[in-house]
Amino acid sequence: MFLLLAVVSLVGSCFGQAAFRCPEKNGFYPDPVQCDLYYHCQGGELEEKLCPDGLLFDDGNPKNERCDTPVNVDCGDRNELQEPKPSEGCPRANGFFRHPDSNKCDKFVNCIDGVMNEMPCPPGLIYDDDQSSCVWLTETTRKDCPLVSKRDVLEDGFSCPEGEVMGPNGRTLPHPTFAHPEDCSKFYICRNGVTPQHGSCSGGQVYNEESFKCDEPENVPGCENWFDEDKKKP
Repeated sequence: MFLLLAVVSLVGSCFGQAAFRCPEKNGFYPDPVQCDLYYHCQGGELEEKLCPDGLLFDDGNPKNERCDTPVNVDCGDRNELQEPKPSEGCPRANGFFRHPDSNKCDKFVNCIDGVMNEMPCPPGLIYDDDQSSCVWLTETTRKDCPLVSKRDVLEDGFSCPEGEVMGPNGRTLPHPTFAHPEDCSKFYICRNGVTPQHGSCSGGQVYNEESFKCDEPENVPGCENWFDEDKKKP
């Protein structure tokens, strides 16, 4: 993550020097209304400053002059921002944004001083605006990405269900598995939550849909006698 210090000084605004007073003689302090506007107090005298477009002032430490990307800054009630300075592929001059081509949702752009730099997501992930990062398909709220709406269907009619699947530890499973409706020793795997494929247990085990793993038959209700010769399914 890159950091840029503010380089623009302002002279007077509706929230300018007439309204703001230095809390301490020295330090860097946020404007109470605008998240990318802040003040440098030195010996009780203040200078009004503005973060580069797209970056926000991080008020975590008054000793540090720090502007960062929105995902790293909690603005609280400071909801206003400077007017954007867009350029080709960049909604603002700095920051991380979705790729302008919605068909390339597995890529994003890193804008630096208005220059667009195309970046790839790791295999199987797409860029999510809300999180400003690459995520699994099951973790995004994006509706415009063709990869999200694409659902492959196996020859037996199985397709991966939409929505997140939570594992036993309460975390989202990136490659969830599902029980086969007729065969205790088989199951389905959904790669990245959307691409289905067959799976099977080995060593006399059956699939346990509670643990999402292969298990001993006696631990899976309904499959206890699956490998008994007189109970075995064709």
